[in-house]
Amino acid sequence: MPNNRYITTPIYYVNDRPHIGHVYTTTVCDVWARFMRLLGDDVFFLTGTDEHGQKVEQSAEARGVTPLELADENSAEFRRIMGMFDLTNDEFIRTTDSRHESQVQSLVQRLMDSGDVYLGTFEGWYDAGQEEYYTETKARDVDYVSPISGKPLERATEENYYFRLSAYQDRLEAMFESHPGIVRPEARRNEVLGRLREGLLDVPISRTNFAWGIGVPGAGEHVIYVWIDALFNYITALGLADPESDWYAARNGYWPATVQVIGKEILWFHAVIWPALLMALELPLPGCVYAHSFWISEGQKMSKSMGNFIDLEQLQEYMQTYGRDSLRYFLATQGPLGATDADFSRSQFHETYTTDLVNTLGNCASRTSAMIGKYCDGECPVDSGDAVGADVDWARFTAEQVEIAADSMEAFDLARSIGAAMTIVRKVDAFINDTEPFKLAKDPDAAGTVGSILYRCAEAIRIAACLLESTMPDRIATLRTAWNLGESTADLRSECVWGRLAPGTSIAKVALFPRVDAPEE
Repeated sequence: MPNNRYITTPIYYVNDRPHIGHVYTTTVCDVWARFMRLLGDDVFFLTGTDEHGQKVEQSAEARGVTPLELADENSAEFRRIMGMFDLTNDEFIRTTDSRHESQVQSLVQRLMDSGDVYLGTFEGWYDAGQEEYYTETKARDVDYVSPISGKPLERATEENYYFRLSAYQDRLEAMFESHPGIVRPEARRNEVLGRLREGLLDVPISRTNFAWGIGVPGAGEHVIYVWIDALFNYITALGLADPESDWYAARNGYWPATVQVIGKEILWFHAVIWPALLMALELPLPGCVYAHSFWISEGQKMSKSMGNFIDLEQLQEYMQTYGRDSLRYFLATQGPLGATDADFSRSQFHETYTTDLVNTLGNCASRTSAMIGKYCDGECPVDSGDAVGADVDWARFTAEQVEIAADSMEAFDLARSIGAAMTIVRKVDAFINDTEPFKLAKDPDAAGTVGSILYRCAEAIRIAACLLESTMPDRIATLRTAWNLGESTADLRSECVWGRLAPGTSIAKVALFPRVDAPEE
């Protein structure tokens, strides 16, 4: 039986155009989702757009359009981008979808009925850019400016409905104790624990100073706070608040989520408020909330005013120059999945492309297929099984790398997973340099030895390619076609068993990654 897997991105706010942050988060989720499907698992991959809130209402007014018209326009742009990057999400949810809105109202009503939500008055500070409330203590800690935008916080007094977050202090502390991996990486978990020790206050879940949102059931002008609305998308997309729906019938088995991937700036909402809401609703907790760090550019924080912001046009330029798979590879291997920010620089991108893809994977596949064409008439040779050159137990070695790749992907360590596949390729390179089949081929009596060497090279590259398919689907499809490897079987471990490459298979020379001139400084 396949395992059910559920991976989510945050839903993206429609008040801004898509940029590298959105592309990065969705791409790494896509790599993981594709890999799990190759393992034979049943994956549901969710992304979408967050379309309510004061900023959308204000931006629409400034544009002279309705909030829904603005949301439609920008949500369509996000959908277009998903297509441009060939992302395989199973659903693209919008918070303006009627089936989402009705479920959010149902969930809030359940919280009101249980006593977890009550009417109160907020007096404190408000980050308009993030649409986030701050207590006096927290506002003082950040010098009364937004840590995200740098703009001054606004003083606010407002009647709100509150969620009793403080009532879940002990349960949240117990959650972190019993499930230490529920927030990753560890540095992010430690951040949350430090703030949790300061004690929890109840949080507002409604607003009254704008109208663009989902109404609080039976509460007149109260609109559900955009962050609460947005958090619920992870379960409304599965129909969990509408058991009579077709969504619920088809999707309810995917909850709890396997991994929910977010940027570190929205960690508190996902690591504390979200689990508390689930506890209040008596729903299972996600397996992991993974909060990645930020991209910086050329060693500095990205800023539109500084001109170093990586926008869609630049990402398209990279794809046109280096190929879509090369961008996917760079994002997945060089990105900020750890606790530190990662630098997106032209020089590093070019170096990664040239070193890993042109000189290593591309060159290894090219020289192996060229030698098979030259010395074996373009057909996969037979492996005699005799010891050749350096003593490599290829079956054992590749099996070890397959398990490292699978275990690392399971742990959402994409760079280590991809690195295991590249370790196989580098071993092939070293094996060719050690055995020198191009020299042995000059001796007609060594034809069997040459064939054995080249079989092992081709078979190892095939296995590495299977492991790299979720990262670089286009280029691996090219290799599959040139080497007549057939379609992937959705049984990755079986497909990676040594010896699956049949002697006599037609193998054509393949050029996967063309050389690109170094960018101008």
